[in-house]
Amino acid sequence: MTTLDHAATPTAVARSLLGLNTAYFQAKALQSAVELGLFGLLAERPADAGELCERLGLHPGRAADFLDALVGLGLLERTDGRYANRPGIAEFLVPGGPRYLGDSIAQHARLHYRAWGSLTQVLTGASVADQMDFREDFQSRDNVRHLMGHMDVFNGFVAHALDGCVDWSRYATFLDVGGARGNVAAHLVRTHDHLRGGVFDLPAVRPFFDEHMAALGTAHRVRFTAGDFFADPLPRADVVILGHVLHDWPPSARERLVERVHDAVEPGGAVIVYDAMLDDERDDARSLLQSLNCSIMRDGGSEYTVGECRGYVERAGFRFLSAERVETLTADRVLIATKPS
Repeated sequence: MTTLDHAATPTAVARSLLGLNTAYFQAKALQSAVELGLFGLLAERPADAGELCERLGLHPGRAADFLDALVGLGLLERTDGRYANRPGIAEFLVPGGPRYLGDSIAQHARLHYRAWGSLTQVLTGASVADQMDFREDFQSRDNVRHLMGHMDVFNGFVAHALDGCVDWSRYATFLDVGGARGNVAAHLVRTHDHLRGGVFDLPAVRPFFDEHMAALGTAHRVRFTAGDFFADPLPRADVVILGHVLHDWPPSARERLVERVHDAVEPGGAVIVYDAMLDDERDDARSLLQSLNCSIMRDGGSEYTVGECRGYVERAGFRFLSAERVETLTADRVLIATKPS
């Protein structure tokens, strides 16, 4: 993330400001490369500009600047006029791999970039609901697939982090509320043989959950329950996970959801909450911009502090146990609270 050196020369400060002002140039170059399928094509073999123009339909007059800019950004290599994916980067940008980020990059190009374009209007009072209706994402099968891929990018990294935060030997069952197509759930049951899991999400998600569990061989160990977590009963479990869920809602809705989770957790069980929670000092630009992103994408959404989350769970009847930062894409904090026996 670009930061300003206020002690630098005036020219250097001005150059940094201009770099910050045009940072979206880099983002859009990456997003367009993903949308065009450039990295997947180059995974087949290196190619020169002419071949890439022909196969991707690129404008010959603009392709050279585009491709060479990707080299300059460290995303591609160029040798004797032929372009290739850069080692160490390709695993994140070539479709099909376990660390593929392209679905999230494409989702940001499709939705987030457009939403951030209305930031000034939103900051001065326009309703997010007036800008776009994200419920449309669940009306189209293609949109749901894109959204599931976007969520997989983030929760796939969280799944490994949860291993070190929880003593899973104490529990037999868990429920991932808003767990998408089951990435976290599948990891947990494959890592801990004794566990049986569940995912609770909207009905439109079920075909993608079934498809994913079948591919991973975990369909017999993770069940799916369709519903609205504000209206429909949550299946009971020893542990209930709320990951990247609470930040989509205003505080009053968070309180209601945590109360409903308390009802679903078995006595002696636990709730696990993870999000990019804010520092009390409010000086971490990355998490603050992530919070702003939540509020742009959904009215009332935002990140929240560990102290605020502790308040949610304690008022619901849980006993706060711990909160720690974990190594994930959004530098999440994982908060754990237990339900008295």
